[in-house]
Amino acid sequence: MLEIIQHDGPARRGKFNGILSPGIIQSDNPFKLTKDEPVPYDVPKALAEWSVKKTVQYAKEDSEKGIVTIHGSKYLDLRIKCAKELEALGNNIFLIANSDKLIKRQKDLIEIIVTLRETLNPNSALYIPFTDLSFIPLLTYLGVDFFGSYVCDFYAKLNTIVTPTSKYDLNVYPIYDLNYEEIRKYNYNTLDFVIKEIRENIKNGTLRNLVEMRCCSSPETMSALRILDQEYQEFLNKYTPLY
Repeated sequence: MLEIIQHDGPARRGKFNGILSPGIIQSDNPFKLTKDEPVPYDVPKALAEWSVKKTVQYAKEDSEKGIVTIHGSKYLDLRIKCAKELEALGNNIFLIANSDKLIKRQKDLIEIIVTLRETLNPNSALYIPFTDLSFIPLLTYLGVDFFGSYVCDFYAKLNTIVTPTSKYDLNVYPIYDLNYEEIRKYNYNTLDFVIKEIRENIKNGTLRNLVEMRCCSSPETMSALRILDQEYQEFLNKYTPLY
């Protein structure tokens, strides 16, 4: 389970099985991914219910506890059902399915993560395997604990470098002359910086400042932050100390 050392708003700094959080789960991560039944984000509810049922069934049959996946597509009630049933089986690290689609649907993203964070045990960890780096400070602020390194490999294959706020296709912006492996390493170092920057801001109680700066980098992140502030103030206040 996640050992929480410090809060800064809903964000948590801690350790999970000796691994620092917020942290990076790499392609060769030490966590076993429990079998699940993936479906697209926008599907009929009956199909999403089948996905949840099969995913929970696989988790019941697997005696080795690893990363389990919260399915439910666009249906919040199914996400909650899936999370509760998986946690009842003794699991405590949860991958949020369809994260690539949620990033493009800011209202759904905020609603699902806030609800999951309030539904699950505080010592359970949330994991998003793929997201643009500009979203990571906000997602950490919401209570997400781990992020995948797959984004580094993905953009390297597109000959694209990533920064904390943007992406640059080197065919269009020839900033560097790099091969695939060099781009992948550059991207990973950037991701590593983003995570370490977040940890230090949590230590200093300044994560909210970082979130606001990063959210200025794109309409998507700014829209998500505005939804969070306008519709989930009670959630934020719960974790914000009074001075």
